[in-house]
Amino acid sequence: MRVLPRIRDRWLLKRIPPGPSVRLNQRRIFIMPTAVGMSFLVALLLMLLAAINYENSLAYALTFLLGSVFVVAILHTWRNLAGLELKAGGSEAVFLGEQARLRVRLESRGRLYQAVSVGWPKSGLQLVDVPAAGSCELELSLPTEHRGWLRPGRLRVESRFPLGILVAWSWVDLQQAALVYPRPVAGEPPKTGGHAEESAEGSLAQGSGIDDYQGLRPWQPGDSRKRLNWKAYSRGQGLLVKDFTALSGEDPLLDFAALDGDVESRLSLLCHWVVELSARQQPFALRVADATIEAGAGVEHRNRSLRALALFGQPSVEPK
Repeated sequence: MRVLPRIRDRWLLKRIPPGPSVRLNQRRIFIMPTAVGMSFLVALLLMLLAAINYENSLAYALTFLLGSVFVVAILHTWRNLAGLELKAGGSEAVFLGEQARLRVRLESRGRLYQAVSVGWPKSGLQLVDVPAAGSCELELSLPTEHRGWLRPGRLRVESRFPLGILVAWSWVDLQQAALVYPRPVAGEPPKTGGHAEESAEGSLAQGSGIDDYQGLRPWQPGDSRKRLNWKAYSRGQGLLVKDFTALSGEDPLLDFAALDGDVESRLSLLCHWVVELSARQQPFALRVADATIEAGAGVEHRNRSLRALALFGQPSVEPK
């Protein structure tokens, strides 16, 4: 049963090639009656049979009038997509289990487009109107099921305007992608030495500095529930966690090889500590397989470390 989808995908690849920007034209728009439209056609057929049987001129006139409405609706439904341009927007990296959000921009070069639905069927379509000679931007969400690059594939664009008896649609591939980090899972840090020479002084696990209380800070994904301050939450101050700072002499080294367990559980633990140490603004180094990220701090260092964890063991093919 997988043969038909593969044939369809190959056919769409030739008819609607992938690209960061796609303009809908006659070759890229398909149109069919909806369930309501099929009922409408059946009713027209019954009316025609009744008109023939009873030779009623009024029944003939009403049948042909409604048939003309159906024909005109074909043109207007197709026209409500023709000329519409879709462009790929940006996306932000998320953690596994969160909703990935990808942006799509719709642009009109002239007329108004009404009741246009855009999205992936498994996450639902969003309804939007595109102003004449204007544009609008949608943020579409998708569930994340694995770490690495999330490539959602072809996007469905459809319209049932104006009568709902016909649906015009297209499948466009805007070559979008979103980076999915591992799911942060709290646990004991890797028992390894500091980055300099793996000395006991810089040990992340043994240094007393990692548990020196510093104060409260807002909760972030990956924070341990054991550090939540429930008293502050009951007072309406939101989710706050107890913050700790390190006083050890060496920067901690998060080493993949120093952990036990399967690959995903080790990556999840490292992800938690990358988030945790970054929130404390404490420099750290990361070693994953043969790749080592030197000690550093800040948002750029955090993102670089999380990216290395997300793409570990996967082909390093960047999305176009």
